[in-house]
Amino acid sequence: MAANTKLLWKNAWQNTGYKKKLFGGLIPAIIILMFFPVFFQYIEQRNGFQMNDPLLNAIPVLNLSIPTFALIWSTAGLTIFRCYQSPQMTIQFIWGFMLLCVARIITISSVPFNPPAGLIPLMDPLSNKVYGGIYITKDLFFSGHTSTLFLMFLTLTKKYDKTFALISSLLVGMFVLVQHVHYTIDVLVAFPFTYLIYRSAKKVVGN
Repeated sequence: MAANTKLLWKNAWQNTGYKKKLFGGLIPAIIILMFFPVFFQYIEQRNGFQMNDPLLNAIPVLNLSIPTFALIWSTAGLTIFRCYQSPQMTIQFIWGFMLLCVARIITISSVPFNPPAGLIPLMDPLSNKVYGGIYITKDLFFSGHTSTLFLMFLTLTKKYDKTFALISSLLVGMFVLVQHVHYTIDVLVAFPFTYLIYRSAKKVVGN
């Protein structure tokens, strides 16, 4: 396995087209991640509107931060490991993640939601660094946690990997609703949006 992985990466690095596409997705992704703290602090100061969400109103509020981030980071670890084994999967995920971040900046800017009533902030020190060291409550439409996990499901290729990632994305989608971190529409829209973004990234990356 290790020898095969090394050969795959050696062949990929010898391909000029691969390197152009890799850095064409990686560099913008890094720039966006560096921009995120400024963007999130801006939207946190913005006044929006609160949606009347009957389903959310009927759900008792619970703090599910620990199981939420256990699923997120275990799925992320699996995806990173599989990307290490596959240059094609690496470039596919990077482009998908970059386009997903761009899409969320556009949709969050366009739909100024205030957080749902009863929200309990998700407690995760690692993710919180991306948000600039403060808990962000207005990055709502659409759910970044759900969409990122669903992107991992779409990117992974092995049956059991995909099953685990799909279950994780569905559970995290439910968990953020129980914790009132998102409105129902934030979670539901995350799935079709992410699928379209994945297909767009796949067209750019090619085989």
